[in-house]
Amino acid sequence: MKIAVVGATGLVGGEILKVLEERNFPVTELLAVASERSVGKEVTFKGKQIKVIGFEEAIAAKPEIAIFSAGGGTSLELAPRFAEAGITVIDNSSAWRMDPTKKLVVPEINAGELTREDKIIANPNCSTIQMVVVLNPLHQKYKIKRVVVSTYQSVTGTGKAAVDQLFSERAGDHSKGKVYPHQIDLNVLPHIDAFLDNGYTKEEMKMTNETKKIMGDDSIAVTATTVRIPTIGGHSEAVNIEFENEFDIDEVRRILSEAEGVILQDDPKKALYPMPLTAHGKDETFVGRIRRDESQPKTLNLWIVADNLRKGAATNTVQIAEFLAKHDLVGVAQAV
Repeated sequence: MKIAVVGATGLVGGEILKVLEERNFPVTELLAVASERSVGKEVTFKGKQIKVIGFEEAIAAKPEIAIFSAGGGTSLELAPRFAEAGITVIDNSSAWRMDPTKKLVVPEINAGELTREDKIIANPNCSTIQMVVVLNPLHQKYKIKRVVVSTYQSVTGTGKAAVDQLFSERAGDHSKGKVYPHQIDLNVLPHIDAFLDNGYTKEEMKMTNETKKIMGDDSIAVTATTVRIPTIGGHSEAVNIEFENEFDIDEVRRILSEAEGVILQDDPKKALYPMPLTAHGKDETFVGRIRRDESQPKTLNLWIVADNLRKGAATNTVQIAEFLAKHDLVGVAQAV
C-alpha cells in the first residue's frame, strides 16, 4: 500500500514514520511530504533515506492513504484536495474533529463506524484519546454521568521548539525564543492553547466536546483543566468519574485489565502506578491509582498516562490506517 505522511519532517511526522515501521504496516511505497521549505530534505524509513516531496507531487502520486500531521491550516486547505483525488486522509490536527460530517476515531471505541465513503477521518486530541480509551469500557458497564479531569501535559505536545526551550532553560540559557509565555523549567503553566470567552482554553473544550463525540453520548458532562508541566515522555491525567450505577472496585480493575489498548498498573504499596517516564515510547494507555471517591457516591478516581506522541498522535493514526487496510476501506467508494 502506498502511504503519504504529510508533515514528515515534524516531531509527530517522525513518530508516524517510526510507528509505521515498528508495526510492520504493509507499505509498498512511502511518500514523505512537507511544505516547500522542506522539499529535498531527507527522512529515514526502514533504514533508507527518503527525499521529501511537495503537496502537488504527492497528490499526483495517488497514495491510498495520506496521514496528515502538518497543522490545521494545511489540513483545511489540502485534505479536501487529497480526498477529491480518491485518497483517504487521516488528519492529526484539530481542523476536522468537530465537523459533523467527519468521523472522530479512536479504533478501540468506534473504528467500526468507518466506511469507504469516509475520505477525511479525524484523529482526536492527544489528551482526549488516552482518557476515552479508559472511560469507554467503564461507560459500557456503569454509564458515566460526569467527568472531572485535570491534565499534566508534556512539553512534547507543543513540538520541538518547546522541548528546546525546556532544555535551554535547564542549562541556564534563557536567551532563546520562547514558545510559552513564561519559563517552563521548574514551573507549571495552567495554560494550553488559547483562552476562550468562557475562561476555558481550547484544549479544555476539546476534551469536553471530543469525548462526547467519540463515545457517542452527549449526556456525559465533562469539565477539564489542562496544565503544561516540564516533562517529556507523556501526558498524565487525574480523572474523577461519577456513574449512574454503583460499581465494585475489583470489577473496575478487571474491566480495565481486559480493555483493549489499556495496561493496568495499580499496586500503590509497591509504588506501581503509571508515569510518563515508563510510558515513553509505548503504544498503550496506562491506568492506576484506582480508588473510590469517598466524598460522594458512585464516583471513582483514577490516574491515566500515555505517550502523547504515540497513542496520543502517531499510533492512533496508524491504527486507523491498519483498520482501513484490514477491512478494505480505501480506494474509490463503491456503489451499493
